[in-house]
Amino acid sequence: MQDNTPHFRRLALLWVVSSIVLTAIVVFVLAPGMPPGNGTVQASGQVVDNTVLLGLSTPVALGVLLCLGYCLIVFRERPGDDPHLEGPAIRGNSSIQMWWLVVTTTLVLFLAAFGSIELLKDGAGGGQGPNPLSVVGNPKSTLQVQVIAQQWQFTYRYPQYGGFETNKLEIPANTTVEFHVTSLDVIHSFWAYQLGVKADANPGQDNIAYVQTKAPMNFAVHCAELCGVWHGYMFDSGKVVPKTEFASWVTQQRKYFSPETHLLTPYRHTYFPAPQRRGG
Repeated sequence: MQDNTPHFRRLALLWVVSSIVLTAIVVFVLAPGMPPGNGTVQASGQVVDNTVLLGLSTPVALGVLLCLGYCLIVFRERPGDDPHLEGPAIRGNSSIQMWWLVVTTTLVLFLAAFGSIELLKDGAGGGQGPNPLSVVGNPKSTLQVQVIAQQWQFTYRYPQYGGFETNKLEIPANTTVEFHVTSLDVIHSFWAYQLGVKADANPGQDNIAYVQTKAPMNFAVHCAELCGVWHGYMFDSGKVVPKTEFASWVTQQRKYFSPETHLLTPYRHTYFPAPQRRGG
């Protein structure tokens, strides 16, 4: 007996209604609370990017799952059915194939353009090498902080304040910070996800990452590249503080480290410490 049930229309209606409801829940309820949060411009941008990706992928994933579930429920073999009865031959549907190609191609091209624009807009907080594609903020008002990775800790150098080096990372609020990330030994990765910053630390390389801070906050710093036996313990914390508090902290740190600062290697973007003999 021929089945005249409008399966396609039924499935399409179910998909449209459920996509509207679920996409609204994902975009307006779930996505805004996703990491890395809204502590910096870069972090907020990543939340927006994730929201767009989730909003576009929800109807696509839902369509695939609904089609599979509908087929499993509606077209399943029931008691009394002839197990040898074959369904009607499917010869293909050029209209469905065309629309599938049009929709997926449009989505891919849109996401490629959207991602490129977002990357160039604020640097995305990712390391862009020594010659970044996009320079964020005014270079004259940008705070430079060098992140020096080594087994198994991070240290931070402030070239605009006498080049002192400390194991505490503090940066001022409402400021553009230019991180210069490098390594003294093996490959590490500087990851401060609440700031929306992640940049590989390669020996002999200067990897630049930008962040535009907002209000004061605490953040965690982790190494995100397997760098040896104590990799899991290579983490610390940092602070975004008011500008007045940052100025006081810098004065204190310069005074505290003044006996050692003049012994440091002159500031440059990369360092090549002399190798020591094993056991030396």
